[in-house]
Amino acid sequence: MLKVCHLYPDLLNLYGDKGNVIAFLQRCRWRQIPVELVEVNVGEPVNFHDIDFLFLGGGSDREQNLMAADLLARKDSLVEAINQGLVVLAICGGYQMLGQYYLTTDGQRIPGLGILDHYTKAGNARLIGNVIIDMKIGAETIKVVGFENHSGQTFIGNMEPLGKVITGYGNNGQDGLEGVRHKNVFGSYLHGPLLPKNSKLTDLFIKLSLERRGIKQDLLPLEDRFEDQAVKVMVDRHIK
Repeated sequence: MLKVCHLYPDLLNLYGDKGNVIAFLQRCRWRQIPVELVEVNVGEPVNFHDIDFLFLGGGSDREQNLMAADLLARKDSLVEAINQGLVVLAICGGYQMLGQYYLTTDGQRIPGLGILDHYTKAGNARLIGNVIIDMKIGAETIKVVGFENHSGQTFIGNMEPLGKVITGYGNNGQDGLEGVRHKNVFGSYLHGPLLPKNSKLTDLFIKLSLERRGIKQDLLPLEDRFEDQAVKVMVDRHIK
């Protein structure tokens, strides 16, 4: 049985981010992989050691402030689970929160969880639009598509990015990188939601979650014609 945890679904669900959880669950069920969803809101208990896939979405500044203290109180348990292979997908505000700090336009440094080494600073303009990145999964390079809308500019230093920007802004609109990957933690600015649009990425998370349970196996292939065609349309539209 795989256990999926959606953290703060009532607060962090911009641009249909919950669709990431739905896609993960459905692709498991199509393969007859037993899977269970746990939704955890502020103040509710969760044991990260029992979780295989953790999703943390994006929200407005108000929503993020409401849950920041709650998440900080869970940090030690979360870090321990990450070191033991917990698979994490964090989008936009959730991605920023895993880093060292957020620097506001007036110079105020708002501490993050400090789980990853990246930091974010507020920009003067919003980075908005469709994004296409090249991402490596093993020996294969795939196109990943999504939508971004953020003013924060994130810098990941020497960490591994999720992918290289083909079109769009990505982390900061400067270095050509999007997202971050550290162990089984993935951060990204791509809304849309991300996983229903990118079946191979969803399957990577399922495979890593199974491996966390000590199960190493090839996933049963699914009929992904429509998903693949949707990605192709986006790529053809934006890459000449």
